[in-house]
Amino acid sequence: MIVAFFLLLYSFVVAVLIPPLLIRLTHSGIAPGLGVAAWMAALGSVVLSWMAAATLVLVELVRDHGRPGQSALESCLASLHAVVSGRVGLVLQVTLLLLALMAVVAFATLIWKWSDRLRRMRSLTYGHARMTRMVGHHVAGVDAVVLEASQPAAYCVVGRPSAIVVTTAALGALDRRELDAVLAHERAHLAGRHLQVLAMIRGLASSLPWISLFTTAEAEVARLLEMCADDSAARTHGSHAVLSGLIAMSATSPLPSGAMGASGVAVLDRARRLAAPASPRDRMRARTSLAAASVLISIGPMATGLLAMSGVMLCGSMVM
Repeated sequence: MIVAFFLLLYSFVVAVLIPPLLIRLTHSGIAPGLGVAAWMAALGSVVLSWMAAATLVLVELVRDHGRPGQSALESCLASLHAVVSGRVGLVLQVTLLLLALMAVVAFATLIWKWSDRLRRMRSLTYGHARMTRMVGHHVAGVDAVVLEASQPAAYCVVGRPSAIVVTTAALGALDRRELDAVLAHERAHLAGRHLQVLAMIRGLASSLPWISLFTTAEAEVARLLEMCADDSAARTHGSHAVLSGLIAMSATSPLPSGAMGASGVAVLDRARRLAAPASPRDRMRARTSLAAASVLISIGPMATGLLAMSGVMLCGSMVM
């Protein structure tokens, strides 16, 4: 049980301390792919810690069922309190047990709410993709569904199949190279499954809006994914085409819910980044820092669990 407690403590520390650090490391967008990986490592470590703690609590309760004389919490703290005051150890055990049970219930509720939100978002995006194919049309040489609209817009939405949508106003505002760059940007979103990644994070953020790790990750990962798509389009069509296309589309109306578009997020930051790329030295420094942060965050739950188990085993041998 003490392992579950320390896993919950670790997740709390990560949720409080990691967001400011990751913002400093990723906000410039020098290495957006590694930036997304770092944020996903932080989110995964917290959720994994919750899952492991809930599983350990359930295993402990099943193992100790039917053995009322057996302590449900064999730990250093319980042993020391039992020696010093006798009854304080029992109070501590009951308190930690109640906290652990609350964590199990909270985690189960989170999974249910998150799954429900994902289902609703999927239904919404699938319906939008289906509707655009019904009301839109195709234009020769344009690998997208074209909608009649007075505002320039280009975006992609997940469906069966997924759809890239561009308006007639966008066709009029973009030249051929800019249009190809914008469409390549949207194809990068679909190929990289960026919409699915963002949907999972948005589901967590909407389910737990009071935890800043999730809400901050939602905003930061969205802008980093746009930068990833910018880089993918720039490798094929050049930074200038992506930048000019981004500027031409910068005055668009809001995108549909669940969609991602070339001009939807952090337009000014992305324009500056495309106009003035980072130096090789800055890119190497950012990649090294982000890779190290991702590894340390990823192994955190395992290291925490092993350390807690080692402490319990050491303390148990000392008491014996």
